[in-house]
Amino acid sequence: MRVAFQGEPGAYSEEAGMAYYGQADMVPYESFADVFDAVADEKCPAGLIPIENSLAGSIHQNYDLLLSHELHIVGEYFLRVRHCLIGFPDAELSGIRRVISHPQALGQCAGHLREMGLKSEAVYDTAGSVKLLKESGDRDCAAIASRRAAEIYGMRILREGMEDNPENYTRFLEIARQPAHPSTEAKTSIVFSLKNEAGTLYQSLRAFAERGIDLTKMESRPLVGKIWEYLFYIDFVGSADEEPGRGALESLQSRALMLRVLGCYPRFHDEIR
Repeated sequence: MRVAFQGEPGAYSEEAGMAYYGQADMVPYESFADVFDAVADEKCPAGLIPIENSLAGSIHQNYDLLLSHELHIVGEYFLRVRHCLIGFPDAELSGIRRVISHPQALGQCAGHLREMGLKSEAVYDTAGSVKLLKESGDRDCAAIASRRAAEIYGMRILREGMEDNPENYTRFLEIARQPAHPSTEAKTSIVFSLKNEAGTLYQSLRAFAERGIDLTKMESRPLVGKIWEYLFYIDFVGSADEEPGRGALESLQSRALMLRVLGCYPRFHDEIR
C-alpha cells in the first residue's frame, strides 16, 4: 500500500505511518497540498496528515485542505513526539548558535531554545531541516528532528528531549477517496457554517449535549469571502450513521447554512505513553 506523507524520509509523519500501518510504502511529498492531490489523483490510495499537536495546537492549513478536497477521513493515530537537537558528527553543543526546523517543532521546543540562547529559523520539514543542514556544511547550526532523521543523514544527536513538555503528542488523520464504515467505536468529523445571529452556535451544540455526545474537538476557521464569518469543525464520539449521532446531525442540519461530514472512522484507543 502506498501512503502519501509530507516531508522527507525520517519525518514524524513517516514514523507515524510506519507505526499505524505496519507495512506500507511511505511516499514523501513536499507540501500538505501535494499529499491531498496525490490521494485525489489516485497516485496513492491513502495519505497521513498531522492535524493537531498537544503543545503547539492545530495545523490550520490541513483543516482548510480537508474542506477544499472531496476526500474522507478514514482513521486517526496519536504519535508521541520526541525531538532531538541534531548537528554534524564533529559538532559541539557549545558551538551552536542557530537552529532550523519546521515551525511546529520550533514552537514545541521554544522554551528550551530560549533558555539555551539559540536563534530559530523555520524551514519546510523536520527531517528536511537535517538534510538542509548537512548540505549547508554550517557547523554553527543545528536542526530539530527525530532520532531516525539523524541516523538517515549520518548526523549526531547533541541533545534529546528538546520538547518543552514530555506530554507532546501529534494526532494524525488518514485520508482516502472512499469513506470508512467502522465496526468498532467510531469518531466523526464534521464542518458547518451558521447564520451570524445570537444563540445559533449555542443551539447547534445543544443538539449534541442533549444526547450526551462527547465533543472531543472544536475549531473555527475564517469563511473565505465572508468578513468575520466562520466555519466550525467538530469531532464527536459516535457514528454519523447511527443514533445518537445521526439525530444530532439532523438537528444541526436544520440550523446550518452548510454541513458536511468529513469522515466517520474508528476511534484510536492505544494507550498514550
